[in-house]
Amino acid sequence: MSDKSRLKVGLFIGTVREERLSLRVSRFIETQLRKRHFEVYVLDPEEIQFPVLRKPMHHYSDPSQAPQWLVECNEEIKSCDCYVFVTGEYNHCIPSALTNLVDHFGAAVWNYKPSGIVCYSSGIYGGMRAAMQMRSLTGHHGCLSVSEIMGCPQVQNALDPDGKPVNGKIRKIYESNARRLIDEVEWYGRALKNHRSRCPPPQP
Repeated sequence: MSDKSRLKVGLFIGTVREERLSLRVSRFIETQLRKRHFEVYVLDPEEIQFPVLRKPMHHYSDPSQAPQWLVECNEEIKSCDCYVFVTGEYNHCIPSALTNLVDHFGAAVWNYKPSGIVCYSSGIYGGMRAAMQMRSLTGHHGCLSVSEIMGCPQVQNALDPDGKPVNGKIRKIYESNARRLIDEVEWYGRALKNHRSRCPPPQP
């Protein structure tokens, strides 16, 4: 597949808590995305330590005055064709690290592009309550989430620390679920990319 035809996806890791399980999930989904020939940009708030939000990128009247790390992240996110958010569920909510990351950037970098939600938890519900909140957040930013959600219940028993399924049965289930999610993200990502090139989005 040529570089021109590849889609670039932003993969966002949603937690920074000690012994976080998000790395297992993000490593698994990154592998699946790369198998589908996506260019993957991974943004991990543990590696780029976003401070508690005080001034987001879009509040700088002169973008050159923003911190360089923020400018670089903004440009990377803007260049993506689609997004995948990996969210845990803390106290029935989106982890604060993920909302803090997203809130650093205005809707203009996200909108008119699709997103996919991968949620997980150590319990039986797989983070679905946080996923419903992510639908609202992505909708506000204009990167509406596709209908398919990949839920990962009791993920500590399903994926090893490298993001590999612990047995063949789980591998089959996880790869099938990931395929359905990625199919939708890819379809909408390609359709919207093509349409943006022919019909530029409305400007605020």
